[in-house]
Amino acid sequence: MNTWVLGGFQTDFARNFRREGLEFADLVRETVHGTLAASGVGPQDIGVIHVGNAFGQLFTGQGQLGGMPATVEEGLWGVPASRHEAACASGSIAVLAAMADLESGRYDCALVLGAELEKTVPGDEAARHLGAAAWTGHEGQDARFMWPYMFSALADEYDARYGLDDSHLRAIAELNYRNARANPLAQTRDWKLTEASFTADDEANPLVEGRVRRQECSQMTDGASGVVLVSDRWLERRSTTPARLARIAGWGHRTAGLPLARKTERSKNDPYVLPHVREAVQDAFGRAGIGGIADVDGLETHDCFAMSEYLAIDHVGLTAPGESWRAVEAGDLEIGGRLPVNPSGGLIGGGHPVGATGVRMLLDASRQVTGTAGDFQVEGARRFATLNIGGSTTTTVGFVVEREDTHGR
Repeated sequence: MNTWVLGGFQTDFARNFRREGLEFADLVRETVHGTLAASGVGPQDIGVIHVGNAFGQLFTGQGQLGGMPATVEEGLWGVPASRHEAACASGSIAVLAAMADLESGRYDCALVLGAELEKTVPGDEAARHLGAAAWTGHEGQDARFMWPYMFSALADEYDARYGLDDSHLRAIAELNYRNARANPLAQTRDWKLTEASFTADDEANPLVEGRVRRQECSQMTDGASGVVLVSDRWLERRSTTPARLARIAGWGHRTAGLPLARKTERSKNDPYVLPHVREAVQDAFGRAGIGGIADVDGLETHDCFAMSEYLAIDHVGLTAPGESWRAVEAGDLEIGGRLPVNPSGGLIGGGHPVGATGVRMLLDASRQVTGTAGDFQVEGARRFATLNIGGSTTTTVGFVVEREDTHGR
């Protein structure tokens, strides 16, 4: 049984909802209505709702977010809904739950939302909230900023095993900022940065924690994204459907324990630093019936830090383990390269409202394969992959999305 992406919507990730005098309900209202409109369905068509959100209570004091869609759209009153939390992978977990509902036959049309407000508190407090996705009280106790600290430690692990030139991390960051300029919804599209911003210049690109520099970090972001997923049965009952649809052809989902140090200790004799990430990718490729990354036209991956994209490059199979730098130097990640990575700008350039990121990745992948990605379209793309992680890859989810011509269905 196939799962299809009927349509979707993303808010402008450059907005600051608190400054606009808006709250979580306003974010969800805009996203529900935008997603339904973009998908050509109404509230009466929705059988089930899944909401991805990681830190709602911490940033806004608002929980029970499964009830928010019906709060802002009375046509959804009574529709079963639930909220899913897996740190930065919350949105992808919501997608997986919706797919399971469709595949089981319980429902044929699901609304999936990912949403987060993060600009409600000062930066230091926001960083502490995000640190809840680590093993609280057991790792990073001395860190001012938990996640730069953790991904600096991951960079150190790569350096110890293979060697690591930090200029390659800065090159990844520069590419994602550059790609974001073509994305009308990207948080940094209008930011003014200089060449020095992507160097080891301590004034233009200061160290944040360990070896991680400012431009290598993703953003604090307010935003949401939504998709409508439907089954084969739903499409068969419709007299008309879009000429092209995106089909979720494969998925992978692996979960490890919380502590990063234990992850790297367990992998010390493995060629991959985080083998469960590699396994999630291979699961997605296997379920899609493809041989590997050479059969994919692009990738939306989790660059919460440039180091996490560096990790993705070898774990998806673009290079041998520890050799991600080769793809950076060869220009393979560019639009027009061997594997365009984050043509949207990713998390560094596009923005990272934590609970929304997995849904946004799926939406952008779907737009790529249906030829509707606009100014950051990868020409001729028919198959795209996503790789979304939560915490220090504690939760890893990947999807493979393909274009299907639906005439004659």
